[in-house]
Amino acid sequence: MNTTTLTLHESWFSRRTLFDWVFAAIVVAGGLFAFARYQPSMDGYEKAILLGTIPALIWLCWFWRPLRVLALVVGAASLLAIASYQGDLARADSVFWLKYFLSSQSAILWMSVLFFMSTVFYWLGFFSASQADAMERIGSRIAWAAVTMALIGTMVRWYESHQLGPDIGHIPVSNLYEVFVLFCWLTAAFYLYFEERYATRSLGAFVMLVVSAAVGFLLWYTIVREAHEIQPLVPALQSWWMKLHVPANFIGYGTFSLAAMVAFAYLIKQQAAETRWWRLTPIWLLGIALCFVPIAFRQRGVAEAGGSYWVGYALVSALIAAGILLARKRIAARLPSFEVLDDVMYKSIAVGFAFFTIATVLGALWAADAWGGYWSWDPKETWALIVWLNYAAWLHMRLVKGLRGTVASWWALVGLAVTTFAFLGVNMFLSGLHSYGTL
Repeated sequence: MNTTTLTLHESWFSRRTLFDWVFAAIVVAGGLFAFARYQPSMDGYEKAILLGTIPALIWLCWFWRPLRVLALVVGAASLLAIASYQGDLARADSVFWLKYFLSSQSAILWMSVLFFMSTVFYWLGFFSASQADAMERIGSRIAWAAVTMALIGTMVRWYESHQLGPDIGHIPVSNLYEVFVLFCWLTAAFYLYFEERYATRSLGAFVMLVVSAAVGFLLWYTIVREAHEIQPLVPALQSWWMKLHVPANFIGYGTFSLAAMVAFAYLIKQQAAETRWWRLTPIWLLGIALCFVPIAFRQRGVAEAGGSYWVGYALVSALIAAGILLARKRIAARLPSFEVLDDVMYKSIAVGFAFFTIATVLGALWAADAWGGYWSWDPKETWALIVWLNYAAWLHMRLVKGLRGTVASWWALVGLAVTTFAFLGVNMFLSGLHSYGTL
């Protein structure tokens, strides 16, 4: 037994490259420096989170090595931005790279543009027979750049919040603007992992649709509500629980959305040869769902919801649905096999369910700490339970009954509708203890 264990350990460490060890040393040095400098400002839980992050980040970046470069670039750019501010946020208007690249708002705007560009190039891969691989490769690299800018924007926004005042500084996951940024880069990052794992880029066109839709909402929310302005936390959110609960929750939201778009691709591939237009239900449902957004906002009575922005959104949505309808055979030909699509869908839901379960437990503990009770049947809590039960049933049917194919795909799409309502619909149509991200 000892020999076997030693062999396994030697095999694990023997696969580490020099870059792996240099990266680990940088992470340890940076983490210990942050601990030594800022520990007077942290409570015991925050110290434990920081120290636990060091080995977790090293393991994650060793597990998926492209994250090493991503982490180093984000760290270097964030430190450059912090050094450029010199403690004065007004310098964001005078320092070139802060004004145009590294301030939080500039970086997040770059994220938005890059995600749109990535979506376009991924879709060009379906329509450029001779340059398909090149177009998809460009789309993938732009998606990586978008994730990078999103993380830089998040890190710098965290710093900016602390410069506004000691009672204002907080991790930027506290309102709809901040969590939409979180949703965008998490969803894209998980997709990029599956893209490398299965050596296929054609799914990027579908996954980036939901990311671009989120970016579209984010831009509207920024313009209309000036949501990019950093606001102090309400008392209930002034807790270290937020640092754990919200990211875990949005890993669930992101991977559930990814699974739904893969399910959509599965159904497109399955129905590509269908000639009766009324039988092409996935495409029609996509168009209806995308066009429903401006209608829902109009009915809700949200100001500016019926304006030109949402009219344009509806027109773009209709064009996307029409393009998929007309090019479904070409699209289906480039999609990976049904087995790959099914496996990506299953693994996305499995990962999302695990993290969503953790987030739900953490949320209950946070509720007990903030409100004195673990569960209050608040609308957000109730819909979180519905989401959890939906995917628990999906995984049960998959593991026990061998759920595959068409039924699993339709179920994943229904799951996206349920998840979207839990994420956004509750904020629009309901109210309760969780009404922190109102529209």
